[in-house]
Parts: sequence; structure tokens; C-alpha cells
Amino acid sequence: MTHDFDLFVIGGGSAGVRLARIAAGHGARVGIAENRFWGGTCVNIGCVPKKLMVMAAEYGLAAEDATGFGWNMTKGAHDWSRFIAAKNAEIARLNGAYTGLLERAGATIFNGTATIHNAHTIEIGHHRHTAARIAIATGGHPIRPDIPGGEHAIVSDDAFYLPERPNRVVMIGAGYIGVEFAGIFAGLGSKVDLVYRQPLPLRGFDPDLRAGLSEALTNHGITLHPGQCPLKIEDLGHAKRLHMTNGHHIDADCIFFATGRAPNTAGLGLEHAGVTLAPGGAIPIDEAFRTNIPHIFALGDVTDRLNLTPVATAEGHALADTLFGANPRGVSLTNIPSAVFSIPPLATIGVHEDEAPPGTKIFVTRFTPMRHSLSRRPRKTLMKLLVDGETDKVIGAHMLGEDAAEIIQGIAIAIIAGATKADFDHTIGIHPTAAEEFVTLRTETRRVGTADAKAAE
Repeated sequence: MTHDFDLFVIGGGSAGVRLARIAAGHGARVGIAENRFWGGTCVNIGCVPKKLMVMAAEYGLAAEDATGFGWNMTKGAHDWSRFIAAKNAEIARLNGAYTGLLERAGATIFNGTATIHNAHTIEIGHHRHTAARIAIATGGHPIRPDIPGGEHAIVSDDAFYLPERPNRVVMIGAGYIGVEFAGIFAGLGSKVDLVYRQPLPLRGFDPDLRAGLSEALTNHGITLHPGQCPLKIEDLGHAKRLHMTNGHHIDADCIFFATGRAPNTAGLGLEHAGVTLAPGGAIPIDEAFRTNIPHIFALGDVTDRLNLTPVATAEGHALADTLFGANPRGVSLTNIPSAVFSIPPLATIGVHEDEAPPGTKIFVTRFTPMRHSLSRRPRKTLMKLLVDGETDKVIGAHMLGEDAAEIIQGIAIAIIAGATKADFDHTIGIHPTAAEEFVTLRTETRRVGTADAKAAE
């Protein structure tokens, strides 16, 4: 049977666009549909505009720090509306770049909601198209907890389009979205309260990073409320009121849910093709991105495996090469570097101390960055290496501090290449930099599984 397309991609985010572009470049007849905005979450309501917001917050802090270096500067008020207009213009430019890439590659673009009519048929509006293969790359969406008054709170999608900056913000949740936006709003001048269930922020990260970030958030002027869950939200007219499990409440202009994300699979019509979903709505796949239906694939955040933009992009490229480039390959999810753009930022690769095997050597250093020796801002940088006790291979690297993401990206190459601690020790550092500390860590702090194996203080 002849189909309209060799491949039809549902979703125009990082995974879908890369898959469609590379597949079309290999000569495949490709269709791709997007119902909201090209580039997906990352470009429009995720990592790109969020990073711009972090930069906006940091400029104000830099103005304060400059006085320690002899500059007579007055920190002016931040113009939220002017910043949002500039941000929106940049996002619009990126939208055009994404569609341009697809068009130049030869993919057919559909602006609209695509659903599955049957195993080989996609429906967009009143039109149907057939495809030999279908790929689901619809991403995810923020979770809104089901509590009384939850409709009075915003989620991350809303934060990029607020008409004005709220003076008082309550963040609920201390995952990466929660701590990033807490830092953004605090840096722009808002009073911020951070409410979360765990004793420390960033569940799942290295314990030293979590403890260090907790201190850094406090130093950034954020009020922490660990061990608390939201019970209900009241709209008082002049403010929103959050009630917590400890019986206390907080009033704010804006209450922000940062309580996780869920896959976008509702309403896709996957049941019409027999595609199986996991509890929570994710699409299970094998190592070749196949669902339980062999010609239907899924990739990116809709699979809820490792929800990072570079992973989604790599998956799209790998699937295109596998299907149409005579280069079958997958994507390893081990040793994936990642960053949290909190203020200050942190970055990580490999295992953290809580999951390291017994005998792992731990090397930790903590110091005041050179910039803040004069600015007097109470900020510390923390660096940490985990080394296999038998092979001497570096199996984990973690950093909290300025330029953490830029530094860990380079460390990631060394770890993936199998570098040993001896290799790090033999590397000459660049002075004076923070990065050189990773190659001058000589004294073992502790070992996993021994009596002194506890988070550094």
C-alpha cells in the first residue's frame, strides 16, 4: 500500500523537529504537525526564555556586586514589560528558524492538532493523511495539584506571560523548575517563599549539592519552608493565601505550582492504533524507540524517561538515522550531564553519593569565588568528584557555583571517555579559575560505606 508519507511526526518540539528534519534530509517523505508553537516547550515556555529570565535577574545582582570593585552604581528598577517584549521577540525569531529548517529540509508542515485515526492514518482538522510510520513527540505539560483553590495558582507555562512582576511569590515545589523560578523572582526584586515536601530542595540530586543550594537560596533572600505540603488556596481579592500542613499560611500576589510534569498523551487517539500507555500517561518504548506497535514510535518527554532537551534532540536524530539513514543506533541514557539554572547554578554528571557503590572515594572542596572576595556577597562554590575505589575512574562530578554548567560540560567529556583521577591530577589547571579546582583536588574527603561517609558540612 502506498502512503502519503514515509513518516508522520506529531509534535514540533526538540525531538519532533530534529527527527523530521534529519529524516527528510535522508530523502524520506515527512509530514510534521504542531498545534501550538514550533520549537515546543524548550524554545517557547521552557529552557530558552527561562535562561533569559535568569540572565535578567543576574544583571541586577551584578550591579550590586560592582560597588565592591570601585564602581559607583545605583541599581535601578527592572522594567518587566520591556523585558517580556524583548523576550517575546527573540522567541518569535526562533519559531521562524525552526519552521525554516523544516522547510529547507523538505518536510511538509501542518499547523494544527494531529490525532491518530487508525494505525496508519493521521487526522488534522477535517483532513486525513496516511503514513508508513508514525512518531509521537508531543512532550509534556505542568501538573496542577488537585487541591481546593488550585485554580488560583499559576504554572510554569503562565509565568512567561505575566503582565507584571508579582511583588510576593510563593513557589510550591523545589525541583529544578521551582528553584529556578524562585531565584529569578528573588533576583528581580520579589519576596519569595519556597514550599516543598522534602527536607532539602532538588530530590534526586547529590546530597552535598542539595545542602549547598539550600544555603544559597537562603542567602539569596528566599524564605524556605521544608517539609510542607499545600492544603488549599484562597483568593482574598487583594492577595492569594496558601494554607500549609503545619497550620500556617502565606499571603502572596502569585502562587506558583512547580510540582512536576506529565506526558501529553490525552486526546491523541492512541487507543485507535492500539498503543499501550504506562500509568501516568507515558508511552513505553524499547531501545529503538518503538512502542508496542512496531511502526509507531515515541521519543522525547512523552516517554517520561530523561526529560532533557538535548536527550530529546539526540533521540530524534538517532531515530531518523535508524529508519532512513542506514545507521541504526540508540541513545544511551547513562552519564547524561544536566544543569539547574538556579542562582547560583549547579550542574552534574554521573552518579551522586547516595547511589555510589561502597568504597567510592569522595573529593569535595568549598570556597568563596574570587568575584565575591570583593563583592562580599555571601556565596560559596562547591565542587565534588566521585572516584571508583578499584579502577580509579571518575564516575561522578558535581558543582554548585557560577559557570557550573559551562564547566561540567567539559568534565562530562572526560568522564564519558573513561578518565581516571590520575588523569585529572596530571592535568595542568588554568589559573586563576574555578575550573582548576577539579584538577587540584588531592585530599580524599571520605569514602562511601565508611563511618565518616556523610555529606560535607
